[in-house]
Parts: sequence; structure tokens; C-alpha cells
Amino acid sequence: MQVKTPSSPMQKVMDGLRAWARINSPWVIHYNSGSCNGCDIEILATLTPRYDLERFGVKLEGSPRHADVLLTTGPVTLQSRDRLLRIYEQMPDPKFVVAIGSCGLSGGVFHDCYGIVGSIDEVLPVSAYIPGCPPRPEAIIQGVVALLQSLKPK
Repeated sequence: MQVKTPSSPMQKVMDGLRAWARINSPWVIHYNSGSCNGCDIEILATLTPRYDLERFGVKLEGSPRHADVLLTTGPVTLQSRDRLLRIYEQMPDPKFVVAIGSCGLSGGVFHDCYGIVGSIDEVLPVSAYIPGCPPRPEAIIQGVVALLQSLKPK
């Protein structure tokens, strides 16, 4: 049995500082697990100056070892399943997964195809879902901001 020790005031301050940093500067990595690229184009559009996802502190990162949030699109194919798991395992804790698009949520039009494992939540624990085929950049921004707001300490 594990006994909880009372938190010191310094520990509470450090936990609050970590939560503040996690909410105000999330680094995301994007992975296409087998989609038609419609959702990928919309994700890239959210990073342009017109929609400016960076105003929320979001930075697109190239390495999973530095990313906090994994943005995934498409149904999980047999070929991409192991790569997706490897990317997820390389991310430091705490890590969050956002499933984007109808294919990521349910398999979409590729549901029940022979090379498809299924939706993203059948392989990874998903923190936020953004529906649409493809979802508009505004919806992607709203989903990411809702995820960040859910991380605020109560």
C-alpha cells in the first residue's frame, strides 16, 4: 500500500509552474496514420498566419522526444500501427493525443477495410476528439484550446 505524503508549499508551487508551462506552451507533433491528406492540409492551415495557432503558444515540433501533444489523423493502418506506438512511447510524460477527422475517430470511409486496424483510440489513449471530414481549422483550434483548458488545475 502506498502512503501519500503531504505536499510541501514548494512542491505545490512547482506543480503549478509545470501546469502553467504545459498549458501556455504545448509542443505538438503531427502524424498521419493513413488518411487521404485532407485533415493534414487543414492542420497545416491552422499553423499559418491566417489562423495562427501559435498565439496559444502551440509550436510544431519535429521530434516526439520534445512534444507534449500528438495530433493524429486518419485510420490506423497495419503498416503505421507500430510507428504510431513508437512515436507515442518516445514522448515524455505527461503526453496527450488528439484524434482529428472522421477517419481518426471511427475509421471513416476506410472502416472495415482489410488493411485498417481501426480508429486511433483503439491503439492509443485519446485526450481530445475533433470530428469532421476534414475539420475546419477553427474546429482544430477549438479542440486544442479545449484540451489545454482541461489541463488547468482545479
